[in-house]
Amino acid sequence: MHHHGRGHLARATSICAHLREPVTILSSLAIPEQPGVSTVRLPRDDDGTTAVGADAGGALHWAPLHDTGLRERMAMITEWVSTHRPRVMVVDVSVEVTLLVRLLGVPVVVVAMPGDRTDAPHELAYRTAEHIVAAWPQKLYEPPWLAQHSQKTTYVGGISRFGGRRRPPPPAQDRPSILVLNGSGGAALTTDVVDGCAAAHPEFSWTTLGVKGGPWVEDPWPALCAADVVVSSAGQSSIADIATAGRPAIIVAQDRPFAEQRTTAGVLHRAGLAVVRPQWPELADWPHLVDDARALGSDVWDRWQTSQSAARAATLIDEMATS
Repeated sequence: MHHHGRGHLARATSICAHLREPVTILSSLAIPEQPGVSTVRLPRDDDGTTAVGADAGGALHWAPLHDTGLRERMAMITEWVSTHRPRVMVVDVSVEVTLLVRLLGVPVVVVAMPGDRTDAPHELAYRTAEHIVAAWPQKLYEPPWLAQHSQKTTYVGGISRFGGRRRPPPPAQDRPSILVLNGSGGAALTTDVVDGCAAAHPEFSWTTLGVKGGPWVEDPWPALCAADVVVSSAGQSSIADIATAGRPAIIVAQDRPFAEQRTTAGVLHRAGLAVVRPQWPELADWPHLVDDARALGSDVWDRWQTSQSAARAATLIDEMATS
């Protein structure tokens, strides 16, 4: 499980909650305790002072030469596989771990990510995988690079850690509320920017969660459900959470490798699920953006297929483990 941000963690724990088979999560992140789940804490592979030869001549994404963390990380994975002999491993996400585990003779389920994944390392990982899981709806987004692996790809819909959770009734409010939501994957937005919007548009009630300089909460579900409009980046977990809460949204994609978020934002725009902007809106634009988002309604998010999506992924993984 990748250690960048919290989205991969949320996806993994959501799927684990539905798995029948015993499961172990290997990651550089500290993993919260979860019934039936063991954990292995891996060293980081990106703490070195230099990153010489990281892409191995374009064949890989990240394998820097003489990196102690990388060497220890791969050795721990190899030892764990040799000792525990897993029946299947799910990799979310790493081309290098996918190849290592497959070379050890273990079937691999790869979690796909949106964006331009036509490079040689991604193609090698998808060819190597026994199965591929895409956490979005196939009807809205089937990229050509994944369509060529259609016989072994399952589109399960957006996976949210709030799947199946009851939506609390909306609170009484004297003005429309805007929640500016940011994950832990990094963004340039600060509370100063949001404060400027609030000063220019006091007709809205403005709140932030996860924005630099503002509060962070482990459980944003109540605030998410209470918002009339959510402003967010286009991370996979953020979009799945908004869809699960059924909130009108304004999406401002962040620059990420392989155009991941900008691709997702484009899908949402074409499907009419959210109002999408390429950068933070101008002050004068907010009233009509809020109106446009609210006009879309909340039912449109049903098309992101978050209901039972983690369970669908878990069923597939269980089947792979027992086949």
